[in-house]
Amino acid sequence: MARLMVLAALTTQACGGSTAETAPPVDAPPGSPEVPVEPAQPAGCVPAPIEQRAAQVLVVGLPGATVSSDPMVEEILDVGVGGVLVTTPNVKSSAQVGQFVSDIQALAQRPLVIVSGEESGRVQTFRDITGRTPPARTLAASRSPEEVRALAEEVGSDLAALGIDLDLAPVADLDAGPVDGVIGDRSFSAEADVASRYSLAWAEGLAAAGVAPTAKHFPGHGRVVEDSHLELPVVEASLEELRESDLVPFTSLIDAGVPVVMLDHIAYTSLDPDLPASLSPRAYELLREMGFEGVAITDSVGMGAVNQRWLFPESAVMAVAAGADAVLTTDGSQARGMRDALVEAVRSGQLPEDRLDEAAARMVALAGGDPEAFACQAVELPRLVP
Repeated sequence: MARLMVLAALTTQACGGSTAETAPPVDAPPGSPEVPVEPAQPAGCVPAPIEQRAAQVLVVGLPGATVSSDPMVEEILDVGVGGVLVTTPNVKSSAQVGQFVSDIQALAQRPLVIVSGEESGRVQTFRDITGRTPPARTLAASRSPEEVRALAEEVGSDLAALGIDLDLAPVADLDAGPVDGVIGDRSFSAEADVASRYSLAWAEGLAAAGVAPTAKHFPGHGRVVEDSHLELPVVEASLEELRESDLVPFTSLIDAGVPVVMLDHIAYTSLDPDLPASLSPRAYELLREMGFEGVAITDSVGMGAVNQRWLFPESAVMAVAAGADAVLTTDGSQARGMRDALVEAVRSGQLPEDRLDEAAARMVALAGGDPEAFACQAVELPRLVP
């Protein structure tokens, strides 16, 4: 997984081991609503500055950048983002992208997750370097789960050699529609048990190669034909229907220890009918109710389902407040505004600081850093053992 990076530049004091004393309770008038009490931080713990904690939850792309001297790289490192997404425009050759990633890690001098969106089939960032692989649907129809796991380990080894820590794969959605649909042949199968076996095989292969896998797109994208890059699709299935079908592969992956789950930009009438899952408190509640304790990341908030209704800074605040630990955008130029909005939301009381700290702690843990020193929260992420 991610390399251990120097954390001293991010925090001024490590956390102590004792817990802070709490003030004695104050009697409230009868009928008064209960006021939630924030968890006490360890005594003597001084977290990193609020700006650094806010930036840690951002995972951003670098449009057009291919060398570390690009102004965009300087900008996002100055902001202090927690993750960098490498996409096709960033890739020219194996040597180039390897040097690009290595230089960014060296310049950061802090926990930083390098992310790719390498699936199998038509969504392949590095196909010109590592070669093309068959679509997920083809793999499930023609190979055993063991063979797919072996292929995923080969892909993961290639990614690890390029410096990739986290891959936004496998697709755990159920889909039997046209191969060129929004999900289409990116899905292993429309049958829940088949999709479960093969998406888990792909995740295990990545993990065996030292790359963290991501289960996506929670709670299931396969029921819609509309493209969330362009609009907000709506799923009208009941929660029970979702549990019996769409959620089955996610349950398998969560039970196995997948460390990251991506939430989609689809509204579900059984959750929050007016909000995409990525911004829905109920969607994150459902994910946690299923036992997931890892990093919950949004799909890119630059997609039309979100960006046509909310600006980048606003969607970042909504996502973290709802329960996201990482907010993804392919456009790194938005990072500063998103960070500043998160800081202001904490200062104004719109976003509980403890919620931001939980998210930042999980992201630091994913990067291999010390979450307790950074955000005064001790977290342990699930680990998929192949």
